[in-house]
Amino acid sequence: MTNMTPEMRLLEAVIFASSEPVTLDLLQRQLPEGVNILEILQDLKKQYEGRGVNLVEIDGQWTFRTAPDLAPSMKITRQPRRKLPRAAAEVLAIIAYHQPLTRGDIESIRGVETSKGTLDILLELGWIRPGKRRDTPGRPLTWHTTPEFLSHFNLESLKDLPGLDELKAAGLLDARPVLTDLPREQNSATDDPVSNEEEEFGQWIKDEPETEEASPVFPHE
Repeated sequence: MTNMTPEMRLLEAVIFASSEPVTLDLLQRQLPEGVNILEILQDLKKQYEGRGVNLVEIDGQWTFRTAPDLAPSMKITRQPRRKLPRAAAEVLAIIAYHQPLTRGDIESIRGVETSKGTLDILLELGWIRPGKRRDTPGRPLTWHTTPEFLSHFNLESLKDLPGLDELKAAGLLDARPVLTDLPREQNSATDDPVSNEEEEFGQWIKDEPETEEASPVFPHE
């Protein structure tokens, strides 16, 4: 794009960041008093003409929409999110902070056995991968996180994982004691941990939603 003024860039950013069409009044408040906002919006609209995304006005509100001629090609498939089972979240945290480590290492930190289904969930999500086998009896596999894990949690690298002080400040440390590298005490009043994990995995499979057609991020209406 050419000849983008600071005012045009600001309005572009506000409209793009909003999940709903933006009112003229809200946009006007982003600019200095006396600026002709309609003129700026029209200029911005021209900048987007002929592109894959257009700036459109809908009942006095402004938003971005995909170009009408691209609508037939804009069918995408998405998998609705499912809640990650507690055991899988614990195992993922342990792998993230202590990798590379084996399933035995994970069980040592958690203080309970780890169901194969728990690792299967994380493999299915693409957040962990097997690494080199450890040169110990049985040659167990080690486990690592993946680039998909970093992308999903908006991390540039593992160095960006929150430290203990940050977890304490966020009130998460008590809820995730595995991060302190101390075994969790089992509650004698609960069922067998391995059985619980298998039940969680079974529920994960049972609740798996069917793949569905979804609209584009900026659907044409």
